[in-house]
Amino acid sequence: MRRLAAAGLSAVLLLSGCSGPSSSDGVGFEGGDGAVTILESDDRPDAPVLSGDTLDGTAVSTDDFRGSTVVVNVWGSWCAPCRAEAPELVRASEELGPEVVFLGVNTRDLDVGPALAFERSFGLTYPSIFDPKGELLLGFGQLPPKAIPSTVVIDEQGRVAARVLGEVTASTLVGIVEDVVAG
Repeated sequence: MRRLAAAGLSAVLLLSGCSGPSSSDGVGFEGGDGAVTILESDDRPDAPVLSGDTLDGTAVSTDDFRGSTVVVNVWGSWCAPCRAEAPELVRASEELGPEVVFLGVNTRDLDVGPALAFERSFGLTYPSIFDPKGELLLGFGQLPPKAIPSTVVIDEQGRVAARVLGEVTASTLVGIVEDVVAG
């Protein structure tokens, strides 16, 4: 009986350790529940400029996409919900077409190897900035992407228009982007 209890306790500790850093004080990352926030056009803050090297070493910046709607997805190769969400993002990207730019932000991976394997495995065709410490995400201010995964939609004027904390489906993301584009 003691062995069974010890095994159960070990499993709980192991699984809780997989959840990653979390905080309810606004610092760090929290679990995402799929909550969607869409801001009215007049209430949208300027999005921070996200720039850095992609997983293959190419420099990229959201400034490169000014005038376009940009979908920014925060993910990690170690994240089970990110794995579940990846095919949905690919589907949404294909459905929305080249008028909407997709950009990933890979966070908390210590090196690019697992992240590159993730991209290949799930067929991601859009670039991802390598941000192992999550520093790029600090500039989002009032609507931070504080769960992994998180998805932020930046409108054509470079303002934060919407955010999803947690997994998003293709149909939900397409609907959000269409609402943002429609104004």
